[in-house]
Amino acid sequence: MKWLLTRLLAGVAAVAVLAVAASALLAHQYSGEPDAEVGGTGTDAAWVGSWEDTDALEAVLDTGGIDTVYVHAGEIADDGSVTPVEDTDTLVSWLGEHHPDVQALGWLRHTADGSSLVQDRFRSGQRGELVPAAGEIADGFDGVHLDVAPVTVNDPSYPALVEELREELGEDPVLSVRAHHVELVPGGRMPSFVFGSGEKYWSKGYLERVTEPADDVVLPGVDAGMPVEAMYGGFMARQVTQTLDALDRQDGVSVRFGIPVHSGEDWAPQHTSEEALTALRGVRLGLTDADTGADAGTGVALYVADEADGDDLQAYLWEWLGNG
Repeated sequence: MKWLLTRLLAGVAAVAVLAVAASALLAHQYSGEPDAEVGGTGTDAAWVGSWEDTDALEAVLDTGGIDTVYVHAGEIADDGSVTPVEDTDTLVSWLGEHHPDVQALGWLRHTADGSSLVQDRFRSGQRGELVPAAGEIADGFDGVHLDVAPVTVNDPSYPALVEELREELGEDPVLSVRAHHVELVPGGRMPSFVFGSGEKYWSKGYLERVTEPADDVVLPGVDAGMPVEAMYGGFMARQVTQTLDALDRQDGVSVRFGIPVHSGEDWAPQHTSEEALTALRGVRLGLTDADTGADAGTGVALYVADEADGDDLQAYLWEWLGNG
């Protein structure tokens, strides 16, 4: 019993040291000033959860920074079947009339309760249901945005799903994947998993493996679990540097970083530290550190645009587009 207690205390102490080190790392990442030249280039995106009232969406699109929207088009069930969202063609028609230069991708969403550590998220039979259903929905859009969580690192079924969906869609339709957060340091996902935060992190290697067939990769900016603003800003900066390092060999892929503008908990939990302005500044700092600027392949994605308020828009205009 004494031996077990000693091991447990040692484990707790190791996690405490890791937490302190992570706090210092993130605070450092959020220090300094971003390069004044780093910001939007008109290649940003926005998730769209509802379109009964297009006024909020119109305000976002009128900024001129958005060229892609992920339109909620279906929910993926555990068996791989897809329940389509009705009347998405209404929004697609509206976009074609009012914003013809904005491409619309069908956002297919699956949120699971259980782990995929022991049982793969989508086995062969489930993928056999999902892939043709996704292809059918894609016919009404410019492509598909796949959003599945949680998925455990090294679950072989998820990269297989992305590859099969790529084959189903062909070359022209856009294949977009919403990833998980990238672990802040190698191996850092393990303490998070063991001590209750679940499967929220991917390794850089798994991120690269999953997204290799994709045209567009989006990193979430919500539910980071950081207790204070400075740590959240540093977290976003770290997501940028780690993601770009992981995907630097993937030519032609767009990489976007999620910015929280949702007003309720229908789409994600809300945390007081997660503000649009903090996230945008963190992304700019990360791009400055990565020394890449923000080119045609890098941008942000507003989550979710139809819930953005005036403060969110002002933050996007001022901090990212530089014309507030």
